[in-house]
Amino acid sequence: MTPLYKLSSREIKAASITLVVTVAAMLAVVFATIGDSNPPTPMGCIRAQTAGIVGAETISGCGVEAEAKCAHAALYDSPRAQGVVAECERQDIKF
Repeated sequence: MTPLYKLSSREIKAASITLVVTVAAMLAVVFATIGDSNPPTPMGCIRAQTAGIVGAETISGCGVEAEAKCAHAALYDSPRAQGVVAECERQDIKF
């Protein structure tokens, strides 16, 4: 079977360069986005995931702010408050 059109060496070279550039760009994007998107919470800080009005809500703070949020949550007896208090105890926050 005879091909309809034979590519010239210039066209093959242009297609090869385009392919290499595209693959390199894709690999650059993949490697640039690799990483830990959820690093561990530093000591003295809290990051508690609780149920919010329209979905999950993150309660977070460090230092004095964390102590205030822990003390406030300790006043209540709801699953949300218990989750925050558990995170405070896990992070050894004094409240």
